[in-house]
Amino acid sequence: MSGERDRRENLLSSPAYRLPFTAHDYLGSMSLPSTGRILAVDWGELRIGLALSDESQVIATPLETLRRRDGKRFPMPRFLQLVALHHPVGLVVGLPLSLEGTEGDSAMAAREVAAAVTRRTGLPLEMWDERMTTARALAAIREQGGSTRGRKADVDSLAAAVLLQHFLEARRNRANEADRAEEKDKTPRLER
Repeated sequence: MSGERDRRENLLSSPAYRLPFTAHDYLGSMSLPSTGRILAVDWGELRIGLALSDESQVIATPLETLRRRDGKRFPMPRFLQLVALHHPVGLVVGLPLSLEGTEGDSAMAAREVAAAVTRRTGLPLEMWDERMTTARALAAIREQGGSTRGRKADVDSLAAAVLLQHFLEARRNRANEADRAEEKDKTPRLER
């Protein structure tokens, strides 16, 4: 048991360069399917923004903001209701890093939540750098001429959508690059 605890502590304190951190690093081999809805979690001390992708994993949409009273646990019952309702095939949990890319208490809390939701849902999970997602969400609202006054919950679910959209686009770009590299390897080369 001590070895497992040491491994978990190493994972929870691992440096940011390990992004994207995947739950299968310590929960068994799992990866996110390339089709089906993905549920994103934008961790916050008091509010947890949620977003959901479409089935083809192209568009992320704000879903809901969960509230956590100070000192209380993650609102797992409501989260599990949403999982049952929307049937996601995987989860993306935001990893709140500092601007320098280091992990603090919030990142450790997000990793603990990630482990708990993966354990409870059995869904594959990836951690994703969530730096600046709230700032981007606020900027998007202001660009549209909107106000954020009294809309903190909307901002948090929009930040989760920003996080998820970034994840989806990065994943698609990686897949496209891999396809191009594979095609390049298959192209016959003319010898001179």
